[in-house]
Amino acid sequence: MDSLINCARCGSDACYVDEVNMDIKTYFCYGCGFQTNSLMKEGEDFYNEQTENLPELYKDLLFTDEEGKTWFPSAVNVPEQGMVFANGPSGREWGWAAVKAIELQEGDKRIREDQTHKMDMNSLKMYAERDFMDALSYIEVLPE
Repeated sequence: MDSLINCARCGSDACYVDEVNMDIKTYFCYGCGFQTNSLMKEGEDFYNEQTENLPELYKDLLFTDEEGKTWFPSAVNVPEQGMVFANGPSGREWGWAAVKAIELQEGDKRIREDQTHKMDMNSLKMYAERDFMDALSYIEVLPE
């Protein structure tokens, strides 16, 4: 059953919980932009697999809550609208980067045959840590 709870990382009341099955729940906080699930606990195979491939900034930003779940920044990619991701030189100096998608032009390289858009890095706009929803609004995933 889906529900909203207070986020264990930031305290926001905009943390969406999805019960995948009786053993697994996913958590996505629109307040801080971090996510986790029931398997993201140190020592778990899933945790090790996920953290092994994270960029260094994301590793710096890992947060473990009182239940032992490890939270990490989200990366939202909506191919026709844009992308939001954590960006910065370190866990002390970072923010949310948002870029808009633009239609591919004749001659643009395609990653997939059905690709119609690409991310326009010229549209990059930075947002403070607590402005995740504003970044989503910039790429029109949420209303302004």
